[in-house]
Amino acid sequence: MLRTPDVLLLVSLVGAANALYKQWIPDTNYENQTNWDKGAVPCGNDIVQFPPLRKVSVFVETTHAVQEMRLPVDGEFVLNSGAGFYVVSGQDPGCGAGITTQFKDSESLEWFNPALWQAAATLDDLQRGNFLFSVHEESVPCGYDDVVFKARSSFRVDTSSSESSTPVKSVSVLGKTFESRSEFSEYLGSRSGRLQFHGSSAVTVGHPGCEDPSGCDCGNSVNHERICGSVTCASANCKKPLLPEGHCCDVCGAIVTIHTAAAFNLNSYRQRIHHLFLILPQYKSIQLGMSKVYKPQRLMGIIPFGSSAAIQVVILDGEEGTQSESLARDICRDANSHGSNLGITGEEFQASSGSSSNQSGAKAATVVGVVFGVLIMISLVVVTVFLIHKGVVRMPSLPSLPSLPSLPSLRSLKRNSGVGELGGPLDHGFDNPMFDERNVLPDILGSNGTEANTSISLTQSGVYFVNPVYDENETEFNA
Repeated sequence: MLRTPDVLLLVSLVGAANALYKQWIPDTNYENQTNWDKGAVPCGNDIVQFPPLRKVSVFVETTHAVQEMRLPVDGEFVLNSGAGFYVVSGQDPGCGAGITTQFKDSESLEWFNPALWQAAATLDDLQRGNFLFSVHEESVPCGYDDVVFKARSSFRVDTSSSESSTPVKSVSVLGKTFESRSEFSEYLGSRSGRLQFHGSSAVTVGHPGCEDPSGCDCGNSVNHERICGSVTCASANCKKPLLPEGHCCDVCGAIVTIHTAAAFNLNSYRQRIHHLFLILPQYKSIQLGMSKVYKPQRLMGIIPFGSSAAIQVVILDGEEGTQSESLARDICRDANSHGSNLGITGEEFQASSGSSSNQSGAKAATVVGVVFGVLIMISLVVVTVFLIHKGVVRMPSLPSLPSLPSLPSLRSLKRNSGVGELGGPLDHGFDNPMFDERNVLPDILGSNGTEANTSISLTQSGVYFVNPVYDENETEFNA
């Protein structure tokens, strides 16, 4: 159960914009020691050198003593109030032996490098360092995000993209926020704008914010290869590494998929998970990111037929996924208990340990899919036979086979062969003296063949065949 202060905070955030604030991390400030090759800001005895053929915009916050300064062909100093440079006469007692210190080249810093951005829900969270974890695609500014460059800072960023423009909601530079496309285009054409932004793609502002309370698609999938090209993936030492949607690397942890209804609010749900679970001591090492993704749908788990929106919750920790799986189960139990009030219609999770919330369901779905597949095939065969029978569908004529030489029939083979059907000698039965021997009949009829014509008798009642073996006179019975 939520405590009273947590409930008040949750209510205050309901209806807030789903857009995040993405802040650019690198800078080209003079006072930033990481911008110098020696790892220290030059002092009064040093020679300061900038890359001669590189463009650079450098913010200077205070005054600095130098021995000598070598400037680039094209560049600028953005001076804070009271800031500047002066040359020390003689040796600066507070500085060591004079050396040449070179300003690092910032030409290769790219907009689509996810490691160069920080995300927060509010501007106050940016100031406090309450940053949010995101998958790689959403670590870079999305179309509905507000982009922030630090107020007292200079920078140089390569905005090259696979698209002609990179849309965002707004851009803040040196404390000034640009929300009008024409106004920001004018700034990009200025000297400072050309030194700070460069590349083949122009950043445009004025993109509408996310008006869907359940969240919006980031829109950075078109630059997925460019984003992942700047990411170095570490090996995932777990049983079953997972690859979240929009991420570049396999991870050890858990992924919870939340299926939502119209009443779901992504921002309030993010706060709920934070105040229910992430503040607990056992989850202090957890990194959790939420995003709206589109999952492919498959008929019977096999045939794709579209996609459906879902909320992806990526959970990572520093203990090879042990705590992340526990948190995934807690989130699923909470969604199962209070889903009707949160606009959640279903939930499931996968863990890098190999366990999941729908293992048995997946097996059952596979069996059902196979059964339905067989039924569909049988139905297709029955319908096809019916259509052929009705003449709606005609079978294509088969190509004629080449003519074969005529073979003797089986009957003639039997007649002309002395071999029976089973391979033994042919059984002729008993000898019939009348029909089996051709010469018997002439012998019985006599040596002259004239009597053979008397073997047929024609009468009024029909035709009779006379048997020459018997004498018709002997057939008369004499008493």
